[in-house]
Amino acid sequence: MKLLRAATLSVADPRASAERYREWLDYRIVESGRIPEVQAQSWGKPGASGLEFITLQPASGAEVYLRFVAAEPVSQYVPLRTFGWAAIEICVQDVQAVHARMLGSPFEIIGPPREIDGLPAIFPMQVQGPDREIIYLTQIRADLPAYDLPRAASMIDKLFILVLACSDLKESLRWFEQHARLAPGREMAIVYTMLAKAFDLPVEDLHTIATMIHGRDVFLELDQYPAAATPRPAHPGHLPPGISLATIKHPEFHLLEGPWISPPASLAGVIYGGARVGTMRAPDGTLIEVVAG
Repeated sequence: MKLLRAATLSVADPRASAERYREWLDYRIVESGRIPEVQAQSWGKPGASGLEFITLQPASGAEVYLRFVAAEPVSQYVPLRTFGWAAIEICVQDVQAVHARMLGSPFEIIGPPREIDGLPAIFPMQVQGPDREIIYLTQIRADLPAYDLPRAASMIDKLFILVLACSDLKESLRWFEQHARLAPGREMAIVYTMLAKAFDLPVEDLHTIATMIHGRDVFLELDQYPAAATPRPAHPGHLPPGISLATIKHPEFHLLEGPWISPPASLAGVIYGGARVGTMRAPDGTLIEVVAG
């Protein structure tokens, strides 16, 4: 059972964003419309009601989605400086070939392909999109001893990890274990060049990261952010800027007790399929949406 279902991004123009992902990441539109009021209430964001959204799927046909929701820009928001969902990670077949493609794209390369010490199984690069979204594009070379990792079935394939910036890593790990029935995975200290640049720290500094798993499925990375990080600014009643929301499809939904922002309700659409859906607010105001399945 693979739990990760979707990431929701707040963008200025969903159609323009969708076109970029179609042209440069080979994604395709599978749904569009307006956010229903019941869904906005589920998120605790009434200002999202009626806003345009577009949902995309990778070229492989994997049922893991990206959803763009229209939003007014938040001028104070700076990527990689605030708590909350910080990045999406997408698996690719050949990171060097993807790097060559990104050189001519509107996506800014903020981290060229680089192997990670102690993690030879993955070979990532990072880009920032025009909506200030952070994307890791990662080639998977092997499974990890305790986890299964996906192999890309298209040049640029599906979302497989969401990265969470935490003010208190230990507290966030406990919260996801207690309220989302996930298990803590590997914890390690790494040289994190992108984070060092964002906070003007020595590049050799070590930063603690950890994972959350379900069985052999690893799909959340939690990063302990530096002391200079701040809460994410947002317009009242609206989704936070950048990567706003994570959606997982949980086989033990009936055992989850919340705390739900509003009582779970059945929702239509490709992400939900008519299943019951509820949203919880994790530490740092992080929104986690859970689909029964």
